[in-house]
Amino acid sequence: MPDVLDATPYDALLLLSFGGPEGPDDVVPFLENVTRGRGIPKERLKEVGRHYFLFGGVSPINDQNRALLDALRKDFAEHGLDLPVYWGNRNWAPYLTDTLRQMVADGRRRILVLATSAYASYSGCRQYRENLADALATLQAEGLQLPKIDKLRHYFNHPGFVEPMIDGVVRSLADLPEDVRDGAHIAFTTHSIPTSAADTSGPVEEHGDGGAYVRQHLDVAQSIADAVRERTGVDHPWQLVYQSRSGAPHIPWLEPDICDHLEERHAAGAPAVVMAPIGFVSDHMEVLYDLDTEAKAKAEELGLPVRRSATVGADPRFAAAVRDLVLERAADERGQEVAPCALGALGASHNLCPVGCCPARAPRPAAAGADSPYA
Repeated sequence: MPDVLDATPYDALLLLSFGGPEGPDDVVPFLENVTRGRGIPKERLKEVGRHYFLFGGVSPINDQNRALLDALRKDFAEHGLDLPVYWGNRNWAPYLTDTLRQMVADGRRRILVLATSAYASYSGCRQYRENLADALATLQAEGLQLPKIDKLRHYFNHPGFVEPMIDGVVRSLADLPEDVRDGAHIAFTTHSIPTSAADTSGPVEEHGDGGAYVRQHLDVAQSIADAVRERTGVDHPWQLVYQSRSGAPHIPWLEPDICDHLEERHAAGAPAVVMAPIGFVSDHMEVLYDLDTEAKAKAEELGLPVRRSATVGADPRFAAAVRDLVLERAADERGQEVAPCALGALGASHNLCPVGCCPARAPRPAAAGADSPYA
């Protein structure tokens, strides 16, 4: 990137995340927000929310976003990038619409969005864009001047996202008992989604078995496995597996589940497993419960040594990657030649989500894409 850190034409960055409850009284209202329109009874939501109640009704995601905000602001300030950073959530305070309203009041007119989801999928990208369109529609109804919004490209293969995960896997392997370390398998985990959503993830030309969602995860897993081999001298067997499945049991979702995978690895004689949650930016509830609680309980039941490597979180390298992505997109908007930074075989993702990318079953307006109604 150029020596002068020029973010023009952008005048703000919006950190857009999922949100989570911050106390027991928040759990059911939060889940009502997440499942709005599905008609799920409150008693069922209380049952679904049991994971949160195990942790005092508090999701760690909001504190982790605060830490990431601090890391971004610190990195920008230290490198002379004059770009204010705001934070809004889809499902809990600070709500996206409220944050956008404040940004408009502050005079922000060209906004870049960083979503806390690194990969292509409906739930990981287009749904965020739909929420942005909903928020803009609300501001428009209030008679406010609408800002122009763009979304940063998928950063699954940016070195600043991948390298902290490589370090995490290497540390987890080193933490295993020496007699099982070299034979340990690596289970790269991500959120399971319906196979129909996976198959249609990414641009239309990438649709097919698993779509861009599976291909991107496999590419990152291969990059990490190759780097681990180079650092340790050991070629560890690995597989992409899934966690956090929800929804009706008759609908096919991506498999195998992490707990089933642990059983399979144990039965096949694997001496240990490192679980590497490459599909998640931070250690939020699904990591703490599905891996640190449920999967570790399964491993203990099997007598299988496991370790769970860290997510990226607020690692300074990730903050630097966001700075790089901001400058890259700003230069591209100004019509300058840019060389996007990416590891692996897939190259850098698109800047603008094309028509037909990660479609929903029921089409809705989505901002920050080629089909956006808000130019």
